Amino acid sequence: MPYLNRRNRLLALTAGLALLVGCAAEAQQMPDFPFASRVNVQRFPDGLDWLDADGPIRPVELSELRGRFVLLDFWTYCCINCMHVLPELKKLEKAYPDELVVIGVHSAKFENEQDTKNITEAVARYNIEHPVINDSQMILWKRFGVRSWPTLLLIDPEGYGVWGQPGETTFEQLDKVLKKALPYYRKHNLLKGGPLELSRADDAARVTPAEETPLRFPGKVLADEASRRLFIADSNHNRIVVARLDGTLIETIGAGSIGLADGDYRTAQFQQPQGMALVDDMLYVADTENHLIRKVDLENKQVTTVAGLGTQARKPLPPSRASNPLRIALSSPWALWPDGEYLYIAMAGPHQIWRMSLDGTSISVYAGNGREDIVDGPLVPREPYQTGYSSFAQPSGLASDGTWLYVADSEGSSIRAVPLNSRAEVATVVGTADLPAARLFTFGDVDGSRNSVRLQHPLGVVYDQGILYVADTYNNKIKAIDPTDGTTRTIAGTGKPGFANDSPTFNEPAGLSAAAGKLYVADTNNHAIRVIDLQAGNKVSTLRITGLSP
Repeated sequence: MPYLNRRNRLLALTAGLALLVGCAAEAQQMPDFPFASRVNVQRFPDGLDWLDADGPIRPVELSELRGRFVLLDFWTYCCINCMHVLPELKKLEKAYPDELVVIGVHSAKFENEQDTKNITEAVARYNIEHPVINDSQMILWKRFGVRSWPTLLLIDPEGYGVWGQPGETTFEQLDKVLKKALPYYRKHNLLKGGPLELSRADDAARVTPAEETPLRFPGKVLADEASRRLFIADSNHNRIVVARLDGTLIETIGAGSIGLADGDYRTAQFQQPQGMALVDDMLYVADTENHLIRKVDLENKQVTTVAGLGTQARKPLPPSRASNPLRIALSSPWALWPDGEYLYIAMAGPHQIWRMSLDGTSISVYAGNGREDIVDGPLVPREPYQTGYSSFAQPSGLASDGTWLYVADSEGSSIRAVPLNSRAEVATVVGTADLPAARLFTFGDVDGSRNSVRLQHPLGVVYDQGILYVADTYNNKIKAIDPTDGTTRTIAGTGKPGFANDSPTFNEPAGLSAAAGKLYVADTNNHAIRVIDLQAGNKVSTLRITGLSP
């Protein structure tokens, strides 16, 4: 969700809850009614795709939901704020299995996100267990007056809209609302209770479970030419896979189950790991959904936590303050890059670049004022959100040429350049920083000169032999960018999702690494690692990891 100050958040809330003002007088005439106002909710429109992780389901009518609270979650699968709400909803669903039904309303930001199959992949990737509506034309979004991602709207057991809130919302906030409301509905016998029964729209449309593949939604990959090793963040198997560059399996790191535990390779647990960095024989891992940085001792085969508390940071870190890495909460670290005595972190949650000393003594904000935007300028202000300084939008990939730290700034569809010299300023290699408005909503698939280039939600970047290679994720392409003048060209991919080596196609590639004249690509939705041979006309192959099982 774009940055909103307090006043603008209130304005957005007012606009987003326009549906709730029509019947305020009626609610006031009900002395024990737990909400300030209520309004009738129209039936769900026809023609919308309903789905879950296994594919299409039969549309649900509002009449079937009577007797339960219904929480509508307006989201889009690229959005880090939306990702942060999902575990809070999961806790709520477990706390109220008979009284509450959560329905995701996927209202896409990017063109790629309008496709039902892509949303189905995202539902599986995020382990969403409730039904999701593909609101590709934003019909429900407009009907309910929604203005930002995420937004939650609550419908009561009688079918009235009664509560709503934009932005990230915690389980505790939602639990408080339901605990206050439930006695009224129980007193008046308005709760039917029981889980919602769903049925398939078409059994033939079921998706083959991706759990059967050796890799499951791999997010990032790290190739080390010196040791001839490949490290793969097997994100939805919650582990790190270590192989030779030729695909020979060496070992796996992590138990494979979702959790948070240090220990040896068999007992350590991760949750949706993403970016990695290798320093000597220490592998650093962005343990994204645990909101941690982990360190893997590759010689002694031990995993330890070196930064974070295991809970998401809810308040911005004052940029001018350095903290003990083990005494401060992080928010969705997504990519890592080592340089000298420091580890740079793409902290996707607060839209910033952080820097941690490798000796473990300090961590601090290095760049970004915390506003979600694409703005060049001085690295970091003294106070969060202060204007006149650099802004990022969900940074998700890092690379460097030794002078600049290059950032795949996904929500702004831009590639940024952060100086390793802290006296210099942030610049944009290609992207939207020069636009006077709509910087987060201008994207496309255009190669050419710097001023004409358009990307769509890039998640990965690597620097090799003077060229930046970019995983242009939602365009399903790999592109090459000259960092000196921004000239951009596609080297692989047709723009359509697919899984082919001849006339190569990809499906939301998210991670890139380079070694020995080859690019290694984490082809996320294909559950595979692809290899592009830069010395053989960009020939594409699929790496088979011998001996790896799910």
